[in-house]
Amino acid sequence: MNKRLLALMLVLTMAISLLAGCAQPAPAPAPAPEQPAEQPAEPAKEVVFNWNIGADPKTIDPVLNGASDGGDVINQTFEGLTREKSGTVYPGIAESWDVSEDGLTVTFHLRESKWSDGSPLTAHDFVYSWKRGMDPATASEYAWIWEYTNIVGAFDAVNGASLDEVGVTALDDYTLEVKLLTPTDYIISLLSFYHFMPTKQSAVEAGADGAWAKDPANAVSNGPFKLTSYKIGEGLTLVKNEHYWNAAEVKIDRIEGKFIDEQATAYQAYQAGELHLLPDVPPAEIPTLIAESPDFYVFPLLGTYYYNINMDLPMFQDVRVRKALNLAIDRELITETMGSGQIPAAGFVPPGFLDHEGNDFFEKSGTYGIATDNSKVAEAQALLAEAGFPGGAGFPEFTIMYNTSAGHQQVAELVQEMLKTNLGINTKLENQEWAVFQDTRKEGDYEVARGGWLTDFMDPMGLLAIFTSQNAYNDPNFKNAEYDELLSKAAKTRGAEHFEALYEAQEILMSELPIIPVYHYTDVILASPKLQGWDRSVLGTLDFSTATIVE
Repeated sequence: MNKRLLALMLVLTMAISLLAGCAQPAPAPAPAPEQPAEQPAEPAKEVVFNWNIGADPKTIDPVLNGASDGGDVINQTFEGLTREKSGTVYPGIAESWDVSEDGLTVTFHLRESKWSDGSPLTAHDFVYSWKRGMDPATASEYAWIWEYTNIVGAFDAVNGASLDEVGVTALDDYTLEVKLLTPTDYIISLLSFYHFMPTKQSAVEAGADGAWAKDPANAVSNGPFKLTSYKIGEGLTLVKNEHYWNAAEVKIDRIEGKFIDEQATAYQAYQAGELHLLPDVPPAEIPTLIAESPDFYVFPLLGTYYYNINMDLPMFQDVRVRKALNLAIDRELITETMGSGQIPAAGFVPPGFLDHEGNDFFEKSGTYGIATDNSKVAEAQALLAEAGFPGGAGFPEFTIMYNTSAGHQQVAELVQEMLKTNLGINTKLENQEWAVFQDTRKEGDYEVARGGWLTDFMDPMGLLAIFTSQNAYNDPNFKNAEYDELLSKAAKTRGAEHFEALYEAQEILMSELPIIPVYHYTDVILASPKLQGWDRSVLGTLDFSTATIVE
């Protein structure tokens, strides 16, 4: 017999004998000690992030937006095929993509995902949204960017051709095919930009001119957060979107976004612990923050701060006048005064773009005869005299316009003093609230107006293209057929031919001077140590999709 079975039988026999021989019932078991009453679990504390957006965005409709403040909000509420953070492109709504051997077909394989209202998001939504961006009836300020996607028929559609001929097709609900005119290396990165994020047709049709996106009742999105409140001039509330495909990684429950465009007011609120992040600070605070605060960040930024010169006005028709204005500006003094690492600009394309030979476009371009210091004031005076205004005599007083900001005011005051001291030209200063200023500048209702541009993709075209004749952001109304042709050529070529066209285009821009470049941007951010896990695009857009608040 199995030894284990034999042992088990012996144990059972002994137990039965013991129970049979008991004369008295077994004593009652001792009462169990009293257990404390179970306490209900405390609800998890809501994670709330307080963020100063700055000015009240003109729109937060991805297709219509053209400003960085609106772009920052959109990047939290929407997601494109890809998402770019710190220069790395990650899969977004597209799980993966294939590029054909000839580089002319890109096929995106979409993950199954949902809109914030719980309905499915498909490749058809991208087709709708992209064609909406191209459609002249939409009047998107960013329609010009379709030329640089090189998508078949896209820019033709912008100019009125049939949308049916555009090379974007939903092969099925989760496969999007994109046909290109020429291989376009930057297309995957470009498609992370907010203009290419999807919008739901039924939501768009619920509010004209992008109003749907600010209306919580109609705002449907597909990003980490969704809109639940919007108060014009005050702020907005975003909450975690439970239908976002990557919701498990979203740690913030609620974002309270404030519209405080006075830097000093926002800074005081931050100091009082009322805000966790500022996208800007008063210029006077920057030197101390750089020296003393580990929570103050200065990033290089691929963009340029400049002034538009209204080319339609008689006083600015003579190129000698425009050049004199440029040579009278001491850009080094301005950047030293600003004190946050800005680079004086003698051209329009900033450092950071490598050409086909690995040269930095900024360095190879040179300075076009524009001094970054005050060493060419005498030349400026001579040019103004040749134009008929010796010592500034007889030159009309004009207004330098900028949007409300202590930083913009400081630069404008420095430029005003330089023009007076170096050229004898009198100017006035005027500031407008951001939303009003955007319309004023776009309508050409100004004399000289502040401008700023950040590239939307990693190529100098992303900057130079805004001065082509039909571009919605061509605020000086600069028109040069050769310049237009060079930008069009650059969009269709690669390598040496591509960059030669861009070098030639910037040379035309800097010889005609419809603008006064001042400096190349840096991006300053003041972030509380409580805010952790935040990120940003190399182009400057903030990303809170994996951020949290640690008390």
